Amino acid sequence: MFKIRYLAVLWAVSLMGCATAPQPSREDDAVAAAQAAVVAMEGGNQVPAQGGTSGRTSPPVKVSKGKEPAWVSAPDAVYDKNIFVTAVGYGTDRNQAEKDALGRLVAVFGQSVQADLKTITSYSEAVSKGAVNVSENTVVQNAIKTSAEMDALIGAEIEDVWFDSKNTYYAVAVLEKAKASRLYTDMIRSNERIIHDLIAMSLEEKQTLDGFSRYQLAATIADVNRVYANVLTIVGGTSDSMPGDIKKGDNYRLEAMNITKSIPIQVRVIDDRSNRIKDAFASALTKQGFRSGGIDSRYVLQVRVDFSPVELPNQQNKFTRYAIEANLMDTRDTSVLLPFNINGREGHLSLSEAENRAVVAAEKKINDTYGTILSNYLASLLPNTK
Repeated sequence: MFKIRYLAVLWAVSLMGCATAPQPSREDDAVAAAQAAVVAMEGGNQVPAQGGTSGRTSPPVKVSKGKEPAWVSAPDAVYDKNIFVTAVGYGTDRNQAEKDALGRLVAVFGQSVQADLKTITSYSEAVSKGAVNVSENTVVQNAIKTSAEMDALIGAEIEDVWFDSKNTYYAVAVLEKAKASRLYTDMIRSNERIIHDLIAMSLEEKQTLDGFSRYQLAATIADVNRVYANVLTIVGGTSDSMPGDIKKGDNYRLEAMNITKSIPIQVRVIDDRSNRIKDAFASALTKQGFRSGGIDSRYVLQVRVDFSPVELPNQQNKFTRYAIEANLMDTRDTSVLLPFNINGREGHLSLSEAENRAVVAAEKKINDTYGTILSNYLASLLPNTK
């Protein structure tokens, strides 16, 4: 199988880890959106109320006091806007001020840079599970590491911090346009090569769940690549560095869905009642784009159904218990890809009606839950890089 080499995957997480938005107004929508992304990614934890440097690995700048620096109210007066992109943040301690400034720097680039959190989570998972590997480019690696630790845009730095000697810290975040242009150009070009490697496969390989997952990952990388391109547009670049036409992630998602239509999944059910359970699973598969049926299908949904009477003391009603075990399997290596289990109990004055109610209840659970579980499984699939 292929081996992916990636220059800048890890920084995607940091891109969404930033905290707030452009101007010092807590009511600003971009601030609220960025704060929500940070809280979500950090499991709901707020920034510790203590001094810090937002994880920067280089020596922190010294906190100044006394007269208010010019950059607090007019950063462009200190940092030439033709050379730098700047944002000023504030907080009750240094750490909050720095994170606020770095978050506002993200918001300067608009909502297009605040990519969907689910996309970034999928991207991060691809890295942690080895579906994407970082290259030996140490310059980019160091920049990525620093930006990740700072929860910042790659290339962003805290240039100055000021304390008003009362209760507020101010920090200015700076992104050098020329430096960012080089880094983002490298990342975009590297990502394009990764996407090319991901979708380079035979038709036989393509029409598998692994082929599906390759296109899904290509879609995620394409989404992040367009974010990079948006940043590059703001910081500027030469005609040589500006990327050409970058496909949308939806282009690859559409092909991924076309792949599912070419994959038949056979449904085998043991001890079914009039094929009602089989039909419920077949319907769920069809809604996800798969073809149900096939005799020699590589993928099989193996289902075992059990309906059994339940004796309950001092009860006039009769009860039937149902238990259904369904395993989506790859027959090539007999592995279970997705297990699914449901059970319950239904009652009525007659045993036959109790059994019928049990079948109806089982059908409803399958219709209500299996499609969502299967969809989530497909969304989490990562390519096999071995």
